[in-house]
Amino acid sequence: MKILIAAAGSRGDVAPYTGLGAELRRFGYDVVLAATDSFAPLVRDAGLEFRSLPADPRARGDVTRKRDLMRTAAAFITELGQGFADAVDGGTDLLLLSATTAPLGWHLTEATGTPSLGVYLQPTTPTGDFPPVVTGSRSLGRLANRATGRFALRMADRVYEQAVAKLRHRLALPPASPSEMRRRQEQANWPILHGFSTTLVPRPSDWRPGLEVVGNWWPHYDAAGQLPADLEDFLRAGPRPVLIGFGSMASGDGERLSEIAVRALRRAGLRGLLQAGSAGLAADGDDVLTIGDVPHALLFPRLAAVVHHGGAGTSAAALSAGVPAITVPVTADQPFWAGRLAAIGAATDPIPFRSLDAERLAHALGHVVGQQSYSRAAARAARHLVTENGSGQVLRAVQQLTDG
Repeated sequence: MKILIAAAGSRGDVAPYTGLGAELRRFGYDVVLAATDSFAPLVRDAGLEFRSLPADPRARGDVTRKRDLMRTAAAFITELGQGFADAVDGGTDLLLLSATTAPLGWHLTEATGTPSLGVYLQPTTPTGDFPPVVTGSRSLGRLANRATGRFALRMADRVYEQAVAKLRHRLALPPASPSEMRRRQEQANWPILHGFSTTLVPRPSDWRPGLEVVGNWWPHYDAAGQLPADLEDFLRAGPRPVLIGFGSMASGDGERLSEIAVRALRRAGLRGLLQAGSAGLAADGDDVLTIGDVPHALLFPRLAAVVHHGGAGTSAAALSAGVPAITVPVTADQPFWAGRLAAIGAATDPIPFRSLDAERLAHALGHVVGQQSYSRAAARAARHLVTENGSGQVLRAVQQLTDG
């Protein structure tokens, strides 16, 4: 049986599906992961077949303003939709769709009869429990949270309008708007499994049937792998360091962020690792080491704390390692996850990206490393994450769909 997982976005939007795909493959399924070309090595390293999706979010730069973010997202989705149908061949038996690819995949399901299942990394369904994750705002009360959640979905529908129109024309389907298709899925209780932990987001009681929170899907990595020799030497040379990195965010801000990071670390009397990422962080010194991409699962348990942008994957990885965090959210859903970490006591209050300076970061570092409450909260969360089996839940859902 061939399963096609379709995911699009930044590394954090794709990497978790490599672990999910590898787990499904372990149980005998033929798994294809469709993503943009930059993730081909990541997919193939997990032992999965790679299939190319058009478009590349990196080519559009680093966007932080909401209006520019919407415009950029619409352009990306339109380009993505033009080639989406090419990723699904006649041998595909089941589609697993991310939050980004689902509004396109629904039309392929209609045209081909191929069953599908949602595998989301963010909670997108309106609820009274919290406002939509993309707003980054505080709770407005249950009624207002639901209302803004519905408004956010309507705004997302607008992003898909052109892509959906072109895709349906290509598939010889009658016209149907993104909002109409979304309502059809809701009325049919289309199943969506959410790959994050209930320790951060318990399942809202006002969600419809078919929506479940199952636990994280972890990026694939070689459990027998080793960290680079220079990194291993640095870790052994002194007290646990702090990792500072912004993932795929903050392109063009590397010099400013590197200077802030080094000054803050030295004010706090801590050793540090700067993860280059898209920003290009870099520094030299006996107490600081610059590193590239390494598996979180191998590195994070050996850290004193992590300073990061609040991405869902990095947030979960720090919790899984029982390591406290300082979050510096940049855009999109990052303020949401940053707030969730702070709410359970595993991170300081978020520092807005544009407000970051060495003094503020040093102060936060002193708190998160010096006060054991943060480490204890992260350790409690880690114990909870161990009880969840996100990939196992997807496996059961796949078996129910295919056996039925």
